[in-house]
This record gives sequence, C-alpha cells and structure tokens, in this order.
Amino acid sequence: MAISERKASRKEQILQALAHMLEASPGGRITTAALAKEVGVSEAALYRHFPSKAKMFEGLIEFIETSLFSRISLIVKEEPDSTTQCGQILHLLLGFSEKNPGITRILTGDAITGETDRLRQRVIQLFDRIETQLKQILREAELKEGKRTQLSATQSANLMLSAAEGRICQYVRSGFKRSPMEGWDEQWHLLAQALFRANA
Repeated sequence: MAISERKASRKEQILQALAHMLEASPGGRITTAALAKEVGVSEAALYRHFPSKAKMFEGLIEFIETSLFSRISLIVKEEPDSTTQCGQILHLLLGFSEKNPGITRILTGDAITGETDRLRQRVIQLFDRIETQLKQILREAELKEGKRTQLSATQSANLMLSAAEGRICQYVRSGFKRSPMEGWDEQWHLLAQALFRANA
C-alpha cells in the first residue's frame, strides 16, 4: 500500500498496518488486539478511528477502488485501440495485486472470510465493474473499429477477467511467491488473438 510523502494520518497508519499484517501472515486471521499492537496504540484508540474491523477492511477496499478505477478511466480515455485497452486494464489489475500482496487477499476473499457479508458484496461489485468496463469496450470496438470477438462481448469479457482472477488466486495461494505478472504478456497475446476474429 503506497505511503504518501506527507506524514500519514492515524487512520492511514492503521490501514497500512492492516495491509502489512495481511501480507506477513498469509492465511492468518487478523485480530484488533494484534492490529493495535502493530500500530502501537490501544484497541480503544483503533475504534476511535474505525467503529469496527469491517470499516477498516472497507477502507482498504476504497483504496483498491480508487487506485484501479481512476487508472482505468485514463486508459479508456487515452488509449484508442480496444484490444490494448483490455490488455492494459488486466495488466493494471495484475500489477496492482503484485505490488499490494496483503490487500490482494481481500480481492480473493481470503482475508474477509467470516467477516460481514457486506465486504464480500463490495468485492463482488468491484469485479463486476471491471467486467462491465471490459464488456463496454468490446461492444464499442465493434461500432468504432469494426472489431468483433469470437464469443459475445459478455462471454469474452468474462473470459478475460477469469484469466486475470485465476492468476491473482494463484499468487495468494502460493504465499505471494508466484508472481501474477510472470509470463502474462505472452499469455495475453495468445488470448487476444483467440478472442478477436481474424477478419476484424
């Protein structure tokens, strides 16, 4: 999780500590007592900034959303080619996961097992937004570029995101040893060739 150059606020320190603990103990469950010790404050002090542990996880999910969707908007705005847009969005998702291993446990659902269902729904919505964006790019590609996919835009977008999600899951399952970026460029090149019709 990126640390700003200015002195981090206590809320940011708590979120950074939570992200670090998620990375340091893959598969482990984080308690507020352990988190308070990591930050160097009392549990009561934690709750002054966040009313619940769920709110802390929501803070990390907001960080993920802001980081990804601000960049996705730029990709869509600045890159004219639809295939490249899709590739860059998936590359962004995988690169973000590699740089933020602890937070990636939230994306796979591993870190929020047993927490409030609201968190799980929020992660589902995050991936749904990415898939919808990919689908929209593919639909516009046919109108603007005359490009068509072998499958429907819905199926193609789902296949793309499934490939990226699989790599993210492998990354978490390996204890962050298996990089989600390793060999991805070659795999994406092959996937893109298969997805788009040869006469596009």
